[in-house]
Amino acid sequence: MENREDLNSILEFLPVVFRSPALFWPSKVVEALKALSKGPEHSKVDSGEVLFLAISDLRQSLCLSSGALAFSTADGFSLYFDDLMSRAEANKWFGEVLPALADSLLRLPVMLEDHYKSADSVTCVGARDGLKTGLRLLKSQEAGVVVLSQELIGALLACAFFCLFPDSTRGANHLQVINFDHLFASLYDNYNEKQENKIKCLIHYFGRICSSIPVGNVSFERKVLAVDSNVNYIPHPEAESWSKSVAPLCLFEVCSSGLIEDHSKEALEVDFANKYFGGGALTRGCVQEEIRFMINPELIAGMLFLPCMADNEAIEVVGAERFSQYTGYASSFRFCGDFVDKKDTDIMGRRKTRIIAIDALVNPGKRQYRHEFLVREVNKAFCGFSDPCKSHRYQLLFKDDCFSEAELDHDLKSVANNSDNILGIGPSASFEDEVGIATGNWGCGAFGGDPELKAIIQWLAASQALRPFMVYYTFGLEALQTLDKVTKWITSHRWNVGDLWNMIVDYSTQRSKKETQVGFFNWLLPLLSSDDPMILDP
Repeated sequence: MENREDLNSILEFLPVVFRSPALFWPSKVVEALKALSKGPEHSKVDSGEVLFLAISDLRQSLCLSSGALAFSTADGFSLYFDDLMSRAEANKWFGEVLPALADSLLRLPVMLEDHYKSADSVTCVGARDGLKTGLRLLKSQEAGVVVLSQELIGALLACAFFCLFPDSTRGANHLQVINFDHLFASLYDNYNEKQENKIKCLIHYFGRICSSIPVGNVSFERKVLAVDSNVNYIPHPEAESWSKSVAPLCLFEVCSSGLIEDHSKEALEVDFANKYFGGGALTRGCVQEEIRFMINPELIAGMLFLPCMADNEAIEVVGAERFSQYTGYASSFRFCGDFVDKKDTDIMGRRKTRIIAIDALVNPGKRQYRHEFLVREVNKAFCGFSDPCKSHRYQLLFKDDCFSEAELDHDLKSVANNSDNILGIGPSASFEDEVGIATGNWGCGAFGGDPELKAIIQWLAASQALRPFMVYYTFGLEALQTLDKVTKWITSHRWNVGDLWNMIVDYSTQRSKKETQVGFFNWLLPLLSSDDPMILDP
């Protein structure tokens, strides 16, 4: 164990102690956790106020400063468990769930040791020998994957609830907060129902996993576009690659109602992410990304070991189970009870839920129309939507030679059966050919992007990534009322990626020079109306 690079890279961020050849808890921590595991009659922990005192004692036994926690953490624990939680819920929490979480923490060192023993023997179609899947710091610019059991994730999230992760060096390593102290402190400092309901989702999750330990796996993958000719990475498209692309545009479907996470057909479900994975999930945030982290709490585990994303990176998570129903958004967000996730599992025991985190420009204003930022956004989306199994096919797409769509189609088919799976993990290429994109107003809303521009950019990226379809949920956004009409017109005229990209560039150039102030759709339709007057019909 002492010679494992993966363990050594993450050890300073874990609460357990390593002394060759084993991981363990200090004796005082073991004693306290054993008391907690026997229930409130033995531990005397039967309220939020006393629970926080027990957490403080655990932290002290791990030489973690109580002053490092958010100022109102104690008040937040007391408010939630003593005032907001019903007596029946509190009795179940302190009598059943908390003891089970303590027992899970007692087993954490053994879980980690078992994890590292099996981490080098991934059993899946096409897995390469020596593939690293162990828990480690998955650094920026290093494509790789970490595979964790749902049981281990549950124990890690229990650590976060008990605020046991060391955090003194997390900021310097571009890592998010992972302990739950800010979540509870924010509840007290600025009470609102959305914060209470975020916590309800997590408390519900702990109740579920303590009543029935989940048995699947979840993979966390950092995807990186190569900034050089490194064959082990997905190729990084240059601006010229987009303008010359003859890749056909994929099928585009518009849904004015519905939610990405409820999409029935298997697809990459887009997380409108912060560059710091999880965004404000464990603080006050409550928009698209944070809500997804509350209803699929296993995503939070990635915040432990995934530093912030660079412009040429994305994060894909496969297998995160959904546990909660909800309604609302932002201030109206409410937990609405249990959700039973009926998604099938793959050969690795991962649920067939594929979530892709891509971060858009923040408050881009007029700069979003500048060429370099168009390229940044389309490459970011392409990184997320790409499939490492198709690396060789992407190389063909980005060749300098110009060739026809027919020639491209022939060449793509000729390499389809010899795809190079960069990470050596995941389903076969033929299966991936059926997986599309489920997305929506990425980079809009709180991020301030142009919805029309962002919708087209995502369509370009999905098509260049050779995805078969993109389903776009508009969430009723008024600015996208004509999205279906525009995409159908473009499809009917058989434009390819290069054609549409060049139109976007022309429009954005005019927008940057203040030669037009209208949206892309209104700019495009009058230009084309002489060819097809029916396009403007209501």
